[in-house]
Formats: sequence, structure tokens, C-alpha cells
Amino acid sequence: MDRKMSETPPTEEPAPLAQGSGLRGNKTVPVTEPARSKASCAKIDPDAARRFIEAIPHAKALNMRLEFVGDGKAVISMPYDERFIGDPATGVIAGGAVSALIDTCCGAAVLSHPQARGTATLDLRIDYMRSARPGQRIVARAECYHATRSVAFVRAIAHDDIADPPVATAAGTFTLEGGPVSPEDSSGQSAEARP
Repeated sequence: MDRKMSETPPTEEPAPLAQGSGLRGNKTVPVTEPARSKASCAKIDPDAARRFIEAIPHAKALNMRLEFVGDGKAVISMPYDERFIGDPATGVIAGGAVSALIDTCCGAAVLSHPQARGTATLDLRIDYMRSARPGQRIVARAECYHATRSVAFVRAIAHDDIADPPVATAAGTFTLEGGPVSPEDSSGQSAEARP
């Protein structure tokens, strides 16, 4: 594909991420998106999200670009930059730059939650599947697939121009600062029944 995503932001919402890595061997296994209430995630002002991303010092230093945000999903890209090479012999980008991209993208997905006023990473597991190809832009896609009153659950994937296998997959939990999501949280108890 010759068109660069950074030239024209996508006009459509990205496809949902498969639960888990979605990979078995070298084949993608179709997995349905988990059900969630309409109140779980909603669209936010893309300009506000863009300003937030631009205000984060490491996001600015890594030249991250917000490509999409809304409905509990975010897509952020990071162009190849020789300053972030981890292995000079191969030109491969350091894993720390990839992890910063994934973490930032997950946070942006959480911030698209209708009740979110802030977030912080509680736990983030990143599985590196392969090195990103030298010279290629890396794209992270994250999805907030479930939220309770105070915790958001997110999964993400990062890839370069080759989507399968991805560069990395991730699963994490983030604080959800803002208030109740819905009358029920993952405990199955209604808000009135909780202490």
C-alpha cells in the first residue's frame, strides 16, 4: 500500500481487535468482539484527544500522531526515526519506543470513555512477536472493551506495514477516573446493591 496513513487520517472507525492475540500459528483466527453496553465507551472530541496526546512530552518526542479516537478505540502512529534505533547493526526500533506507543494508545482509548476525566496505567503486558521492519511506521490500535466504576480493560496491537504477525500485542488495565459506568459493573451487582 503506497498511501501513508499520516497523510490522510482514516475516515472510518477501525475494525475491532480480536480477543487475545487472535493468532494461531501464522493464521488469523476470527474472534467475535465481546458484547458491551452502549454506555461502556463513546466518541469524544478528536481535537481534545489530539491536544492531550500532543501535551505528553514522550508522545511529542516520539512524533506520535493520533489517527483515530472514539467509541473506546484509538489508533496512534509513530514514524520511523533513526534516533530511536535500538540495534544500530539492524536499524530496528527499540522496544521502549514501541511500548510507549502502545501505552499511550491504550490511554487514549480509555479517555474516549464517556465518564473518563483521567487515567493512569495500572498494568500493561506487552508480548513482542517480532521486530518492526527498519524504515517502517508503526501503528498501534487499542480498544477499551470493558469498564467498571474505576478500572478500564484494554487490549492493543502494534504493526508496521505487515499486519500478520504483528510487532506486538498487549493487554492492560487502566484507572478510570470519573465515576460510575452503568448501573452494573463486572461483579453483576446493581449499583444499589453494592456497599
